[in-house]
Amino acid sequence: MFGFHLFPVIPRPFNIQFKCYSVSMIPGNVREDVESGGKIIMPPSALDQLTRLNIVYPMLFKLTNKKTNRITHCGVLEFVAEEGLVYIPYWMMQYLLLEEGDNLQVESVSLPVATFSRFQPQSPDFLDITNPKAVLENALRSFACLTAGDVIAIKYNSRVYELCVLETKPGNAVSIIECDMNVDFAPPVGYQEPERTPRKLEDMSVDPSELMPEPTGFRAFHGEGNRLDGKKKKDNGSLDPMTPKVPYQRGIPDYNYKVGTLHFLRNSRPPPSKEKQGPQDDFQAFSGEGQSLRSKGRK
Repeated sequence: MFGFHLFPVIPRPFNIQFKCYSVSMIPGNVREDVESGGKIIMPPSALDQLTRLNIVYPMLFKLTNKKTNRITHCGVLEFVAEEGLVYIPYWMMQYLLLEEGDNLQVESVSLPVATFSRFQPQSPDFLDITNPKAVLENALRSFACLTAGDVIAIKYNSRVYELCVLETKPGNAVSIIECDMNVDFAPPVGYQEPERTPRKLEDMSVDPSELMPEPTGFRAFHGEGNRLDGKKKKDNGSLDPMTPKVPYQRGIPDYNYKVGTLHFLRNSRPPPSKEKQGPQDDFQAFSGEGQSLRSKGRK
């Protein structure tokens, strides 16, 4: 006797037409988990028929709008819709150019596992996200597959961002369930690179020493030295001592200030006037008398 499983069971395709409605038309509470993902809700009769056809898991479907010949792919979230109806996310209805109650062809498919995908944000506001790859990875957990050309919608911080799927590998439609996929981003629509103005040669030719302000007021170690042997110092062509200028006074603005310069202010005594100079001003170094430690009375 021959066994019942002598020949392999060939899965038969699932291909049915349903009336299509957006997720907002589901009776009861709003299903935000369906709206921000890539899965649809089908009737219980579809699950009964799928189990009889021995389809390949995970359940993936090809959605076709025959009026516009637009195609996308999706997974299934639940089988709780009314008979003859399917509920899909609003972004999917926009891409397929569907109206409430239009006919939608649903067909079971088997897709390769994704290895690479490239996205293009539809607004420069997407660049305000600190870690866009982590946000996208978290949002794609609600998706079962991706199709090149889709404009998916993800929600982050109470805002909805649209991203166009520019490329998928190894095919135009891939499954992203339990896969290791590399993600890349294209520049957002409307994004412009900031213009970089080259630095003028005139600005680079200026010597930084010319930008320094002239010294005013007190100058440290600006006096003249004296020799220990009492001889006069030879004139070696050194610079003449700078005449003292009026020091900067606090509380009075410096109207000659130039932007980009720094002034280091010190509390210095004003130079003594010549009128008050007395005998003590004629100071001579080492002109005093020495003292002996031995008293004069002893020999």
